[in-house]
Amino acid sequence: MFKRYKKTLLVLAVAASSLGTMAFVDDFFEISKNLDIFSALYREVNTNYVDEVEPAKLMRTGIDAMLKSLDPYTNFYSESEIEDVRFMTTGQYGGIGATIAQRKGEIVVNEPYEGSPAQTAGLRAGDIIVAIDGKSTKGKNSGDVTTFLKGQPNTPVVLTLRRPGENADFQKTLTRQEIKIKNVPYFSMVTDNIGYIKLTGFTQNAGNEVKDALAELKKNGGLKAVILDLRGNPGGLLNEAVNVTNVFVDRGQLIVTTKGKVADNNRSYKTLNTPIDLAIPVAVLTNSQSASASEIVSGAIQDLDRGVVVGQRTFGKGLVQNTRPLAFNTQMKITVAKYYIPSGRCIQALDYTHRNPDGSVGKIPDSLIREFKTTNGRKVYDGGGVTPDFVTDQNSLSSIAISLLSKSLLFDYATNYRNKNATIAPAKTFTLSDADYNDFVKYLSDKDYDYVTASEKTLEEYKNAAIKEKYFDAIKPDYEKLKNSLKHDKQSDLVKFKDEISGLLESEIATRYYYQRGKIESTLKRDKDIKKAVEVLTNTNQYNTALAVKN
Repeated sequence: MFKRYKKTLLVLAVAASSLGTMAFVDDFFEISKNLDIFSALYREVNTNYVDEVEPAKLMRTGIDAMLKSLDPYTNFYSESEIEDVRFMTTGQYGGIGATIAQRKGEIVVNEPYEGSPAQTAGLRAGDIIVAIDGKSTKGKNSGDVTTFLKGQPNTPVVLTLRRPGENADFQKTLTRQEIKIKNVPYFSMVTDNIGYIKLTGFTQNAGNEVKDALAELKKNGGLKAVILDLRGNPGGLLNEAVNVTNVFVDRGQLIVTTKGKVADNNRSYKTLNTPIDLAIPVAVLTNSQSASASEIVSGAIQDLDRGVVVGQRTFGKGLVQNTRPLAFNTQMKITVAKYYIPSGRCIQALDYTHRNPDGSVGKIPDSLIREFKTTNGRKVYDGGGVTPDFVTDQNSLSSIAISLLSKSLLFDYATNYRNKNATIAPAKTFTLSDADYNDFVKYLSDKDYDYVTASEKTLEEYKNAAIKEKYFDAIKPDYEKLKNSLKHDKQSDLVKFKDEISGLLESEIATRYYYQRGKIESTLKRDKDIKKAVEVLTNTNQYNTALAVKN
């Protein structure tokens, strides 16, 4: 009987092995066959197509389209783009330390980084880059110019610049340096006993930057709670997400697990370091642009009941990418796994595996969303990002504010303001006077910034539907009356939305004098999410109740 049992097991094992081998052979044959087909097709197009084709460009189009059919995060990088990959992981590059943008056919300095070669050389936001090392930037896009500005540290670059309001061009010689973009551009006390840490990325050393920021805040003897701001943070390195969480949770705690098709991608990530503070109340701020590593941190803090999450639902990216080297010094970033936070949930919102017939991607259906439990037994759910414990309204701008931003009129006015005013009050206290705002309104008098309000857009859609259904003639008088009632008036909107527009202007102007730090400080006083976090953290009962089991 035992021999027969062993023989049966052996037969089953051989059969399973044979099936696995057959599957491997079938996959290999399909790959080989399709590569042969593609190679033949590529050769025929290159040889016989009626017009000249660029083989490299044609191949890149094919590669990008193939990878796009998988998900937005699986990408190919040519040899010339490897520096971009390095920047995404390290936050470092060789250059002058300034962002640029293309406006009205000109290349404009968008923002010099504080302490960078650009800032120390006196470059200002709004300066127009006319030439680089004597070569005109006319006809170049911002990507081309960025390439020219980057280079090996300690190499010189000569910029020819034009400053709005000044007649003559001028030159600046800058020495490129290794530029490191900080993950924590700002931290401070927002009240007498609540600290604030702004985390904008998860490149190398993010965990140490958060740790150092909290250690500095703790030097204030009155620190009793901390706000960690992850709004607008798109994520980055998974291990740095673990390190950031480790600042607040004990060593040896499981933070995230990854599961993929290949066994090597099935991993568990635990905290490795001694935490800074295990007891201090924590509020994590999130919004719809908090993604990936941001969701690991906010989700882990929530799952472990280590703090509360305040703001809006996060993006919902529960996928993990690895970079893989390819031939000729090229690389690819490929999705290799899904990640699961401490409660066991995956927060991926979009289902790229099961696309709609038209190729679009749908969200995980409600019927497939599952319930999980936090350490304290609170209910949390997968399939759609991290839902905050305290949900706030999403910040939305008026139509006139969006128009002023999109047409760079706030940017241009701030540039003029900086050129006329050598100094302003500290960013935390700087406010735009009524005289300044009236000057801005006067500045707009000959500018084009027309816009369509949401109400006007809805009414136009209503009209089009009525025309299509042949009802419009009957309702035309009512339509015209409503249209006139809803018609926006730019001058009255400048009055109606004065507080909102003034806040945006104050932030833009503060950036001119105090750079990224000034921009953040200027917005703190108007930030509704921060006010909500402060409210929760100062109310011990409210904070503790949020972390308790809800029956």
